Amino acid sequence: MSSTPLPLTLANLLLRPALGSRRDPDRVFDRIAAKAGQGDGEEWFVDGFRPLLREWASDEGLSPVGWQSARAHVRRHLTNRARIRRLLAEHPAIAREPVERPVFVVGLPRTATTLTHSVLSLSDEHRCPRLWELLAPGLAPSPRERRKAITSARRTLDGTYLLSPRFRDIHPMTAEGPEECTFLLPHALVPLSQARLPEYHARQFERDFVPDYRHLKECFQVLQYGRPRRRWILKSPMHTGNLDALLEVFPDATLVWTHRDPVTAVASFCSLVECGMALSRRTVDLHALGATWLDLLSRSVRRGLAARADVPREALVDVPYSWLGSDPATGAPKLYEAVGARWTDADAARLPEVATRLKGSRPHRYDLARYGLTRAGVESAFADYNTLRAEAVSYTHRQSPGEAVSCC
Repeated sequence: MSSTPLPLTLANLLLRPALGSRRDPDRVFDRIAAKAGQGDGEEWFVDGFRPLLREWASDEGLSPVGWQSARAHVRRHLTNRARIRRLLAEHPAIAREPVERPVFVVGLPRTATTLTHSVLSLSDEHRCPRLWELLAPGLAPSPRERRKAITSARRTLDGTYLLSPRFRDIHPMTAEGPEECTFLLPHALVPLSQARLPEYHARQFERDFVPDYRHLKECFQVLQYGRPRRRWILKSPMHTGNLDALLEVFPDATLVWTHRDPVTAVASFCSLVECGMALSRRTVDLHALGATWLDLLSRSVRRGLAARADVPREALVDVPYSWLGSDPATGAPKLYEAVGARWTDADAARLPEVATRLKGSRPHRYDLARYGLTRAGVESAFADYNTLRAEAVSYTHRQSPGEAVSCC
């Protein structure tokens, strides 16, 4: 990783005076909650963020930019929840909006989940959330409100890329492009890519995520209300460890599970996390980063494997990396057929746009050893997954064109 970009150094200098508020995180939290409009009856939601902000503040290596990011993370989630709750009260019909047969793209990060999501989002019969919607979900905006929301999302992205130019090359994003619903999932793994949070880490595998997914569904109902109903195309690698909760709330969902060698996927993802950590912390312990994410990702996948054993065969689609990573023109029609969707000439014409939008200006290079990890260690952590992956890839290659692409 290159030396600290000058804009990041200047941002930390400008934000340094606000770093003192870390000494009283409960007071900061109370201010955020009050301004967000949080009231009684939302304890299940709000109470999860107070200890998070408290632990975030206690990270000794946190930079001024990192503390700003922590507060912004909590503020966005509390504000969005208050808005969703208010809209449900004002428009009771929102709660009756059907979210039917949604598609969730899951799997390890860096396994072409973004490309798969973008390809599935090409169809006019599909509906995917855009980044500007995810940052502040609400009812159908006026043209002026839409422009304002898009401009705000662009500024957020531009600020991130200014402070971390490498992030743009590793994970390009656009304000109007399809984006993963992790932005709406209250207690996802995202904070662990920005700070040392051992207690939050431990709680991830003890938490009941069903309320989180009910909130997620309510967000989609709000985004759908008063607009044409189309099939939702959703994505996040973070869903992989929560498939049981996801399927309880979305029982008719189709899961598209992307596959790639976990040695490659983990190394690539650690490189991405390093960018986030370099933004938020004064120093980055690369070996601690590697150990943290090897644990989180391998445990998430093991939980996902256990949950998928109960998923009906017709509701599960396994997608090898080669399908879209190597030859999207051939893989995209197969993917559409597998999820029961129509692939059209219009979709094919738009496909090159997707591949272009998702490419950074520089190649992404990464090294597993940089994060204190070894091939043998990663393969051991993902032993059960590698067995499943080999079976899934073999099974997809044996399918005839008319058969569903899934693995038992």
